[in-house]
Amino acid sequence: MRVFVTGASGHIGSAVVPELLAAGHQVVGLARSDASAAALEAAGAEVHLGNLDDPEDLGRAAATADGVIHLAFNHEWMRTGSFEDAIATDRNAIEAMGNALAGTGRPLAIASGTMLLAQLGLGRPGLESDVAQAGPRVGTENAVIAMAERGVRSSVVRLCPTVHSSLDHHGFIPTLIATARDKAVAGYVGDGSNRWPAVHTLDAARLFRLAIESAPAGSRLHAVGDEGVPFKEIAGAIGRGLNLPTASISADDAAGHFGFLGAFVQVDNPASSAFTQELLGWKPEHPGLIEDLGERHYFG
Repeated sequence: MRVFVTGASGHIGSAVVPELLAAGHQVVGLARSDASAAALEAAGAEVHLGNLDDPEDLGRAAATADGVIHLAFNHEWMRTGSFEDAIATDRNAIEAMGNALAGTGRPLAIASGTMLLAQLGLGRPGLESDVAQAGPRVGTENAVIAMAERGVRSSVVRLCPTVHSSLDHHGFIPTLIATARDKAVAGYVGDGSNRWPAVHTLDAARLFRLAIESAPAGSRLHAVGDEGVPFKEIAGAIGRGLNLPTASISADDAAGHFGFLGAFVQVDNPASSAFTQELLGWKPEHPGLIEDLGERHYFG
């Protein structure tokens, strides 16, 4: 299969590309810089120069592929406050690629997040069948599922807020570690009992491959290894890694302490992947979050 991958040189993409190549697929990776292009070529992928701001070009690239994995997103919104612009750009890119695949039965798998379910107040681990109707990026997820009605074998892979491994250099965990270094304490909010799910990058990459190979049209999938790690345990592992104390931060002080992560660190977001495992035969094989933090690559 010839697979077009956006975000191919990023954190998850840098694991998806070799996963696809090892399975015998051809990979065409979107690159917006010479450095990204060089990294993709070194990995054995073809390079398509471009970016998310040119949906027509993305549509043409998708039309020449047997399948598409969409991982790219402008995450700078968290620091610049331009989230709505990032969502609109992402939606336009996905619509263009979906239109190119319409009526072909070819697969399109996009990255979403389990955090979308936190707003539902489920009181239990979120399931693949749980669907939000409104909220950031919710419309995009639902639009991709609806593409199944247009002859696209569409799927949504909901990623945990913590996709962790030695490939993770700019995600939530590195940001929390940087905050702990800066504040000289590894913090959690309240009693720290709120839970975050987690998945190893290599396990997530394998799920994306399985999604384009065999996920039924209109599938919601959960890339979840740890169902829910109490945030106090995450803070404890960071404290041990940095040789710093842990401390409770009040909800009122969370924004000042954690910056743009102030709201996220309070979210209770346990999630299950039982349906995904049964549907695709996917099973997490790599270390869980606390074990991975114990391997110290985050603290080098």
